[in-house]
Amino acid sequence: MTAASRRHFHLGDSRRRRSRTWLLSTLGLAALGWSTGALAQDTPPAAEDEGNIEEIVVTATGRQQAVQEIPVAVNVVSGDQIVNAGVVDIRGIQQLAPSLKTTTGQSSATGVVLTIRGIGTAGDNPGFEPAVGVFVDGVFRARAGSALSELPPLDRVEVLRGPQGTLFGRNTSAGALNIVTAGPAFDLGGYVDASYGNFDEVEIKAGVTGPVSQQVALRFDGGYHRRDGFITDVNSGNDINNIDRYFLRAQALYDTSDVTFRLIADYAATDERCCGAINTLSGLSLPLDNTNAIIGRIATSSLNPIASTPALNGVPGRIGLPAYERGSRLMAVSPGRSLLEQVDEWGVSGELTWDLGSVAISSITAYRDWEARRGQDIDFSGIDRAYRDGYQTGLSDFTQEVRLRGSAFDDKLDWLVGAFYLNERLFVNDRIQLGAQANQYVDTIINGLTRNPATLPNGLQLHGTLGPTVPLFGQVALASNPALRAQALADPVLFNLFNSPVPGNPSGSGHQSEAYRVNTDAFAVFTHNIIELTDRLSLTLGLRYNYERKTLNANQNAVTPTCDFLQRTDPRGAAYRAALISVAQSATNPLGLFAPAYLLGCNPVINSEFNGVRSDSRTENEFTGTAKLSFKLTDDVLLYGGYDRGYKSGGYNLDRGSYDSVFLGGNGPQATDLEFGNETVNAYEVGVKTTIGQRVRLNATLFYQDFAGYQSNRFLGSNFVVLNYAQFISQGIELESSVRVTPDLNIEAGYTYIDSEVTDPRAGPDDGQQGANTPEHTITGSVTWTPPIADGIDGLAHIDARYQSETFPLNDLAARPFTRNGDFVIVNLRAGVSFNDGKYTVEGYVENLFDTYFNITALPVPEQGSSFANYPSPPRFYGLRVVAKM
Repeated sequence: MTAASRRHFHLGDSRRRRSRTWLLSTLGLAALGWSTGALAQDTPPAAEDEGNIEEIVVTATGRQQAVQEIPVAVNVVSGDQIVNAGVVDIRGIQQLAPSLKTTTGQSSATGVVLTIRGIGTAGDNPGFEPAVGVFVDGVFRARAGSALSELPPLDRVEVLRGPQGTLFGRNTSAGALNIVTAGPAFDLGGYVDASYGNFDEVEIKAGVTGPVSQQVALRFDGGYHRRDGFITDVNSGNDINNIDRYFLRAQALYDTSDVTFRLIADYAATDERCCGAINTLSGLSLPLDNTNAIIGRIATSSLNPIASTPALNGVPGRIGLPAYERGSRLMAVSPGRSLLEQVDEWGVSGELTWDLGSVAISSITAYRDWEARRGQDIDFSGIDRAYRDGYQTGLSDFTQEVRLRGSAFDDKLDWLVGAFYLNERLFVNDRIQLGAQANQYVDTIINGLTRNPATLPNGLQLHGTLGPTVPLFGQVALASNPALRAQALADPVLFNLFNSPVPGNPSGSGHQSEAYRVNTDAFAVFTHNIIELTDRLSLTLGLRYNYERKTLNANQNAVTPTCDFLQRTDPRGAAYRAALISVAQSATNPLGLFAPAYLLGCNPVINSEFNGVRSDSRTENEFTGTAKLSFKLTDDVLLYGGYDRGYKSGGYNLDRGSYDSVFLGGNGPQATDLEFGNETVNAYEVGVKTTIGQRVRLNATLFYQDFAGYQSNRFLGSNFVVLNYAQFISQGIELESSVRVTPDLNIEAGYTYIDSEVTDPRAGPDDGQQGANTPEHTITGSVTWTPPIADGIDGLAHIDARYQSETFPLNDLAARPFTRNGDFVIVNLRAGVSFNDGKYTVEGYVENLFDTYFNITALPVPEQGSSFANYPSPPRFYGLRVVAKM
């Protein structure tokens, strides 16, 4: 029942910073050694009674070993801790594990991000594999969102920090969550667990387990969870970010003295409205010497008038954007646009373990199918600019893992060899389309960009939606350019072209059939060996060969008439485009007015220039491994250190955003433009694990991780693209402790310091800064007290807290005032009474006791200049829980 505690140091560019970092590290470890010695000296040996701290056995190395005996940075969250902390899915585990951070952005299905030691995989691209792997009962969940359903009863969660290059089936570059669920039992048992809370929250879980013979046991679990949303749409009054989900799970266990086989089948579904974001309106605060700032200011001042003016296809009374206030949970959604998110997931797995005496064989075979459907109001406002409707993505994964384990040389060598195979079928059917006010929005932005009190007081427009008092661009071009006017007067077709509006994009234009298919075949062979050099000194050596092949097929079809017009290559079309370029052309803006007009009418993700059927494939071969020494200083103190090599495969951007347009100086769409490369890491760590007097655990880890080709989702002004950055360094120290004060009182605490930095000019504002949304300091702690009250009656009082220092979800200086999180603490409480020796329990709970607000994450709003969207934290939840057990 440990809670991890971690502290990280990052080497800066200056010698002074490096010296300070390692001095602090040395002092931290020295202090740990002093406190260990002092406590060991002052604390008498504890009696062998129930008050001793519980020994935790984990499977982090592919073997069942005590967590204090392995040279691995892992903290374990027990099933009881998870229940006491009110954790319902993997996002809540961060409350108990300081090096783990979870966020949800545009989607809880495809936008969940898990980070360990500041390293994760951010973005809403299903082709982007996770840096932190999730394994449930040994089965790999291919994306974090596919593991987000309600958790069944758990035995424990192991949070492994650092690259996992030789074990855990699929390789991961930052860490892994090894989730072990409660299995069938040969004693008859069951439970009903029901809760009711504010926001009309209802959660019910029930299960039963027991034997059907001396060798076969069964288990069935199921649950339903609903809660109203905590974000309000000011136009419809609908609530957003609600919960509505259920799960079913069946297990069978066959167990003899030599063979065990566990069969698991599960199904889970969600039907929710996710994910609301609050537009900050930050364009108001920015100077006018920046095009994005100008667009942001125009958008800010125009969204409400556009939304509520019938002449602009608006509806009287409709709100484009509510006034921004930090802590607000109000947003505006275009009427008729859905934020519905539905997920269906099911799977079957079988785990066989066969003890042959000198060799043990284990095999895990699994098939999983996951599909998500969602809509999105992607302009984050009440105007009908653009939306996503009918989006579908899905994964089908077949995995097979086989391990053989044994010993040799009089048990001096504990060897393990294995193989892993993954066959994955990924599909994405996207539908980003333009709404009824798309052309009005473009004209409003262009009009604001071109207003000049001296020369063009009314500005100009492209599509003619602003009425006859605002001249068309072509009319202004003819009036201001005598040579062009003379050419047009001699060519009636050209004259008519310049006196006509640019064809607009009607409602529903955009994607018509945008389909992507990625097939992955991955194969690995690995070995992980523990060599006992002496009674106290051991060497761990692991090596893994990874082979991976991905095949992409894309069928891209978008209808965008504005794009087609601006891309005309005939002489008259080229003349029109040249005139657009000449307006506001300068050394710093060589494309003049053409670039903003083109990107607004032809956003890269729906640009018809990129239509076509394309295919590509990529193959990777990579070695990963580990080498660690561990030394038992005493029976209660383990010192260890070593090296890990980690790897995460490359892939494909599954949208048009990474194509470059010929009309903006690029070379046009090619399938290889969608590729991004793999990510590798060289990681070094040293640590100490101590057990003091049978009542105290105190562990520390010092690490340094150097990533090459670090994969990051980068905003390029109009869209997001996965890029490989040259280097990302994360280093630091992690501390964790557990104290059994009395048999009824347990204290867990952890501390992490992270110092991380991207090095790559393409990272823009992230270059040289602390990793986005990564706190330098994180502290977690919990106190659980279960005093006996009377015969058969026990009490429960539990409190847990997570403190985070200042974070910047976006490092852009313009974004920081609107997206920054200062220091904050999230505190949860739970108190109750159990009767009849624990068969019946009544508890009250409060989550986020102080109703603390923070921004979970943030992103720049496309096409709104320098406006940003914040994803707000949940408010205070409270309620009552009742449990009955057989």
